[in-house]
Amino acid sequence: MANINGRRLPRLNDVAALAGVSHQTVSRVVNSHPNVSKATRERVEAAISELGYRRNTAARSLVTRRSQTVGVLGSELSQYGPANTILGVEQAARNAGYFVSIAALKTVNRDTISDALRHFQDQSVDGVVVVVPHSETLSALDEMDLDVPVVTVGSLGNEKISGAMVDQTRGAELAVRHLIDQGHTRIAHISGPLDWIDGAARAEGWRQTLRAAGLEDDLLVHGDWSAGSGYQIGRQLAAERSSTAIFVGNDQMALGLLRAFSEAGISVPGDISVVGFDDTPEAAYFVPPLTTIRQDFEELGRRCVDAMVGEIEQGAPVSGIVVTPELVVRGSTAAI
Repeated sequence: MANINGRRLPRLNDVAALAGVSHQTVSRVVNSHPNVSKATRERVEAAISELGYRRNTAARSLVTRRSQTVGVLGSELSQYGPANTILGVEQAARNAGYFVSIAALKTVNRDTISDALRHFQDQSVDGVVVVVPHSETLSALDEMDLDVPVVTVGSLGNEKISGAMVDQTRGAELAVRHLIDQGHTRIAHISGPLDWIDGAARAEGWRQTLRAAGLEDDLLVHGDWSAGSGYQIGRQLAAERSSTAIFVGNDQMALGLLRAFSEAGISVPGDISVVGFDDTPEAAYFVPPLTTIRQDFEELGRRCVDAMVGEIEQGAPVSGIVVTPELVVRGSTAAI
């Protein structure tokens, strides 16, 4: 093979010769295999850079009978959580040597999910990552006879399908426990839509934590994830003044809530404490800075792709993968 200047393009064996290692070692470095020492990896990477070596994925596909492509099915990409989950999955897949084909659903139902998965099958993808955070997603996948590994993000999967998720219930527990530890006993929750897996799990975590502490769980209001719904609910709660603390299902609704409280002359955290969920980049700059629950989307993406690659190579679904969230304390909560 020649390049545009008539010179042969560097091959894997050329990299091996320059680095002073075997071609198998170069292959392990190129494919991000863990069993390579740091010094050897750096030597091989330096040789790759010096020679300008690029892996011939077309030739590799002919040998392995794999496309080196994974399909990523997503929805609700305007929301911080799903959008950043997909970014995390895409980055991890590329780091693992896979191309990524993304299909985004405008509406979520069994037909649109099935159509997108058939599209991926037509592309001969090696596996599919599903980031569709609705409760019917897993049952829709169960109805399809897919001949490639599937990993769902946001659920634990089942016997046929691998799953990876952030422990949303645990995140809600961290938020509510933080408020209880500060002396709050009337803690409201503004949930996201309960047909979302995350929305239902966070509401359940709020409820379980209150009940475990012997507190009432009667202050539940449903939002739609938007700042606008947080604002409207905030105006309602400002008039009622029925709680001293609020756990909000995401940071965007918390933003609207803070605006409504500010307009009503309610001090946060002087009169009421507020905890969000997600730790969006803007959360630290809300007024006041928002106490919230951080999700590690990069870690979720990496472990999801690890499960996918493992299943492609080993053929068995991986048991449920759970990433633990973290409480980030800022200025929107205080003891009473």
